[in-house]
Amino acid sequence: MAGRKKSLGTELLSLFETVVRAAPGWLSARPSTDFPTPGAVVSLRRAGWFEALFGKSLRPVADESTTRGLEDIPSDEVAGSGQHAASSLPTDACAAPGWLSARASVNFSEIVAADGYHLPVFPAETEEWMAAGPGKFIIDGTLGGGGHSEIFLKSGARVLGVDRDPEALAHARARLAHYGERFSTWEGNFSQLLETPAIRQGDLADGLLMDLGVSSRQLDSAERGFSFMREGPLDMRMGPSSPRTAADIVNKWPEAEIVRILFEFGEESKARRIAGAIVRQRAIKPFTTTLDLADFIEKTIGRHGRTHPATKTFQAIRMAVNEELESLATALANASSALKPGGRLLIITFHSLEDRMVKRFLKHRSTEFLDDPGWPEPRPNPDYQYRLLCRKAIAPSAEEISLNPRARSAKLRVAQLLHPKS
Repeated sequence: MAGRKKSLGTELLSLFETVVRAAPGWLSARPSTDFPTPGAVVSLRRAGWFEALFGKSLRPVADESTTRGLEDIPSDEVAGSGQHAASSLPTDACAAPGWLSARASVNFSEIVAADGYHLPVFPAETEEWMAAGPGKFIIDGTLGGGGHSEIFLKSGARVLGVDRDPEALAHARARLAHYGERFSTWEGNFSQLLETPAIRQGDLADGLLMDLGVSSRQLDSAERGFSFMREGPLDMRMGPSSPRTAADIVNKWPEAEIVRILFEFGEESKARRIAGAIVRQRAIKPFTTTLDLADFIEKTIGRHGRTHPATKTFQAIRMAVNEELESLATALANASSALKPGGRLLIITFHSLEDRMVKRFLKHRSTEFLDDPGWPEPRPNPDYQYRLLCRKAIAPSAEEISLNPRARSAKLRVAQLLHPKS
């Protein structure tokens, strides 16, 4: 058991040290969070951030989520609301993707992508698990085209849509204007939720949704520079506040840093070969467009199978440009301060690294007692604050994938706040 405990802690520490090393200087922009000071590679354990986010790498007493600590939460909040109470869910609900679509009011045939934005993934599941309704306040932390927000608005809830992309905000405001004062927006990263006027004024949310990744509109817009299939500038910023562009990384970052992000963020096995070739080529002529880079990568490593050889490289660069893992880590740490006790936290991921972070965070924060071979008895977990409403990630149904192929890699995790961390 001790060996298992050590390997888990080592793996988590390695992941977050990689996040910090991969984007030098990102920490300096987050003074409100107890992260280590910027500069060289940091020891997360020494700085205390590792424990602040995940707690010590101790094993839980049991893997089962617990309902203890729910005494002060109204019964309708614990079980859900209305006719879809969580207590009535079948025991295999999470293991049977798509069962909700026959119960929730969302109809796949009625869902339409919003003018270039992707279809909202898990429409029925997010409606069901969020349990939004009249009098509820929901924060859509990644507004995009407003698809999920509209689902919550239709239930009668009040919604705050947050997005770093001014274009997405303008589009959603126009599209959802008929909901009047029940819909409002705020420009910023979902990691900055505590800076929104609502939260600063103590208007805590009944539910928080985080739908991670890039929108279809951003991906399909050549001028945004996300696609290796369309000619565009090497940009890849999800919002104008991002401190760097893809061109900055490709043309200026040290070779070792490029290797790291390709391997860690893109899981690219040919990371060293690609990074070395990029550095040699940029000394002759800097990369300026998406097709410049995509074609060069294809010439460097060749093409095998149907997947474009630049896919993983573009993914890695995009994640580094937008500090996606860093933003997620901050958002996870801050979520409990934005929610009311009993509030729902729904997180949709599309990438294995993101899902791993969410899974481990929620597992630790939903474990009431920790144990260690050197302790005489289990001890209370000081970070215990969530109840897992679904112990396993929810996968999209075959019906949804057939209508929305981009949903195939999506995972939904659901938790409920018992109490904010003291």
